[in-house]
Amino acid sequence: MIRLHFSAADLRRIVLAPRPDALFETALSVRLLLGAPTVHHGRRARVLRWRRAMSDTPVSRAGILADLVRRDDYVPDFLLQPNASCFSDAVESAHAVPAPRLRQDLVQLIELSGSMGRLNGQLPGGDRRLRELAEGSPRSRDALARDLRLYHGSSIAELWPHVTTAAAADRALRAEMLLRGGVDALLTTLAPSWRWQPPTLHLPSRSTYDVPLCGRGLLLVPSFFAARPFVGYHPDEPTVLVYPMNDGADATNVSADALAPLLGRTRAAVLAALRTPATTTALAERTGISPASASQHATVLRNAGLVRTERTGTAVLHTLRPLGQALLDGSP
Repeated sequence: MIRLHFSAADLRRIVLAPRPDALFETALSVRLLLGAPTVHHGRRARVLRWRRAMSDTPVSRAGILADLVRRDDYVPDFLLQPNASCFSDAVESAHAVPAPRLRQDLVQLIELSGSMGRLNGQLPGGDRRLRELAEGSPRSRDALARDLRLYHGSSIAELWPHVTTAAAADRALRAEMLLRGGVDALLTTLAPSWRWQPPTLHLPSRSTYDVPLCGRGLLLVPSFFAARPFVGYHPDEPTVLVYPMNDGADATNVSADALAPLLGRTRAAVLAALRTPATTTALAERTGISPASASQHATVLRNAGLVRTERTGTAVLHTLRPLGQALLDGSP
């Protein structure tokens, strides 16, 4: 369990990132090729299609990037560049990272991995490349920048417009929760398995550690490829929390019209509208019914095990349960 501890100053300094971190997303995509668990919820189908399309692509295509990521928990912090406006700027920032910080990240990675060649699919020379990069070799820095550009261009660039569109939907959801229920609603609804018990946010993890935010605040960065949270630390900057975005965009196999004979037209529309979580007011706006009617239909769906309802501050948030998602997906 990771525990993020907020002070009053931290709660005033929670910021939603304007876009996904292009460099970190690139690194996380390599983790999927290495066999890391895939994502869940609305993005799962599209990510699986991407991974199938890449099934004939050797991991070595990622070059030194394949040495830098692990299929489990660790990704070096210098690959997290949330303030970069585009992928090219992020690569330049990673290329120019100060030598002490680069060495600190890579020494930790080498110690954790033992032999990257054995860990990441028998890649020849992985450990040597990491050590050269940790020693500040200009040639290794140039190779990193080159490999990042080549892999991103061949494997991620075509998908990137969808990633940014999904992130915009997620940002709209988070902004709505902040507007309607304040910080409590925002932190309560980041992910179903996360627990907000003021002043601490509890994140599931195989590791256990406490992270005091120390008044610097928190930057929330949505991720298309992440299956779990990542916490990044940059000195004198807000702590970065990368979280799996929820866009609901892939759950489109069954329309509300197809479900109408089973559930009734309005109730089917309410269920379909919850492909993206919504408050009662937002649900009413999406379906063109009154808030009282939206609440009534959501209650029936909740009692049937299709919808989960949680109170978040002054608002009530409705989300799909796995059974409701499967019904919309047309899953057996």
